[in-house]
Order: sequence, then C-alpha cells, then structure tokens
Amino acid sequence: MPVVAVNEVSREYKLGKTTVKALQKVSLTVEKGEFAAICGPSGSGKTTLLNIIGCLDKPTEGTVTIIEQAIAGLSDAKLSELRNKSIGFIFQTFNLIPVLTAYENVEYPLWILGKGKKERQKMVLKMLEEVGLLEHKNHKPDELSGGQRQRVAVARALVTMPELVLADEPTANLDSQTGEAILELMQKMNKEFSTTFIFSTHDPKIMNYAQKIYRLRDGRLIKGESE
Repeated sequence: MPVVAVNEVSREYKLGKTTVKALQKVSLTVEKGEFAAICGPSGSGKTTLLNIIGCLDKPTEGTVTIIEQAIAGLSDAKLSELRNKSIGFIFQTFNLIPVLTAYENVEYPLWILGKGKKERQKMVLKMLEEVGLLEHKNHKPDELSGGQRQRVAVARALVTMPELVLADEPTANLDSQTGEAILELMQKMNKEFSTTFIFSTHDPKIMNYAQKIYRLRDGRLIKGESE
C-alpha cells in the first residue's frame, strides 16, 4: 500500500470573479521509503499539491489517501491527529518559534503529542545529535545560521519518527553548498529511518537526489516526465 495515493485531484480557488485552477486531474503514488520530488516553476501547483498531501488543504475534486487513510472522510480533529503523529513538515522559511531554543523547537511536537519529560529529552537529544547540532541546543534561531536553522527544522520534522516528511522548497533560502549539505542530511535520515520524503522544489540539485520525479506545469502533471 502506498504511503501517498493521489487520484484525479483538482483544486480551484476563487479570486474575485476569477476561478484559479491550481491543480487539474493530478494522480501520483509514493511508496514507503521513497525520496520523491514534485518539480516545476513558480505557480505550477507544487505547494498546493504538497499542502493537500499534508492534510493542510482539501481538493475540490478527486481522492487522497495518506498512510492508508482516505482524508475526505476524516474530521478536522482526525486530520490534526494524522498530521501530528504521522507527517513531518520542513518549510523554506524554517518556521521555527523565535523565542524557543533549538532544543525547545525540536521538543515542541513531542509536547503536543503528550510525551513525558524523560522521553522527550531522550528523543530530542538523539535527534539534535543526528543533525549535528547538539552543542547548539540552547541557541535560539536568531543565534544560528540559515543552514543550522534548517537542520533544527529537519530535527523537528523527524523527532516524532513520522512515516512521511514533506519539504516545501527546503533549499530556497540557503546557499548552494549549505543546500547540498541539507539534502545529504535528509537523504541520510531517509536511509536510516526508512522515512518517506516528498519535496516541492524548482531546485535542479534536488532532482539529483530524488528517486522519483513528478513534474507539474500549470497545475497539470506532465505525462511521460515522471521518473
């Protein structure tokens, strides 16, 4: 059973009197442990598709199954539970909480899940060590470089051991060398934990790492160009 199954999904928005067709009849599947990329230029629908896969948005048409759950039949509470327990998010703007330390940012999703203090500490320290930031655990985001902040974001996304991690333009705000280091880190985590990764990107470097590539243009999956 695929971790992600998107079938004939369309998403439309109303902008005044205009209907914007962000996605049109998109179908794709991603298997457990894959390192997949959704590629395309700005405005192609990448982020919209990623938000639907991440249960942050719902399609206008079509069906989406995430980790064997059809999201159309889930309540908002069940969708939140699915996101919190099974899906990790990595954003291009890092989305770290500025008043919290690196340790506290990584700890936060475990706190939401109700994990005990000792269990949280063990999991957070292990993940900070994995991403090479243990010595920076007491630093706040504005005391870290862009690459270090993205490493915190990776640790936060993975600390709950989710089955699926979604990364929206994770290298966009990083220089090329740092971006490559972050990709290598995520590839390492993918292999070590068998976590499924899906990227939304227009960065050609990510295509070198992806096992499978889906290309979007004007909200449509370009036939014959998925690999």
